[in-house]
Amino acid sequence: MSDARWIEIDKAVSSAVDNLKQGLGFARHSDFQGADLIGSALRMGFMHAIQVGHTSLENALLRILDLLSETRPGGDSWHADLIARVARGTVDRPAILPPALAASADETRRFRNRATRAYDNF
Repeated sequence: MSDARWIEIDKAVSSAVDNLKQGLGFARHSDFQGADLIGSALRMGFMHAIQVGHTSLENALLRILDLLSETRPGGDSWHADLIARVARGTVDRPAILPPALAASADETRRFRNRATRAYDNF
């Protein structure tokens, strides 16, 4: 794999992993459920870290599709379609994400959707 585009893919994957780990750290903090400013900041940090982590994962997956000259999903459901597509192999490539990782990616996708549209109800 000598294609230099893997540099950006690796960077996006690293960003996804780092941010999702950070989100987990916020959620595990003892003050996460607190009603004070610290608890609020931890919950906001958690939401942001998960959103950024998932977005970085999507960026990596889209770059992989570009590298493979595979058309990106379109339409209103492209975010869900992206996860579903990369979880399946095609004639030209194996699955990019194994089933368990695809299920986790779909969970962070759904969380991101909720956090960006209903964060007052988190």
